[in-house]
Amino acid sequence: MPTGSTRCTKSPSAPDSARANSSIVRLPPYAPDLNPVEGIWAHLKKSLANLAPRTIEDLTPLVKNRLRGIQRRPELLDGFIAETGLGLEPP
Repeated sequence: MPTGSTRCTKSPSAPDSARANSSIVRLPPYAPDLNPVEGIWAHLKKSLANLAPRTIEDLTPLVKNRLRGIQRRPELLDGFIAETGLGLEPP
């Protein structure tokens, strides 16, 4: 059962060169405004809002199609990251 504490482990299989080019940025345990996935889900939900699938089987292809559409638009994905105020550059 999770206790709310955060645990980090160092992967022994990661090459030293990957570790040398990486940095760790510690975020608060719950920070949806810093999580680009929240923007993706909000965008997805908005795109599905006016549809009325009756079953999960009807909903599944719609969600897959919308996610593929998001994936094909790198500028949209960049926007979700920019919306957080975080960058992909090392601190």
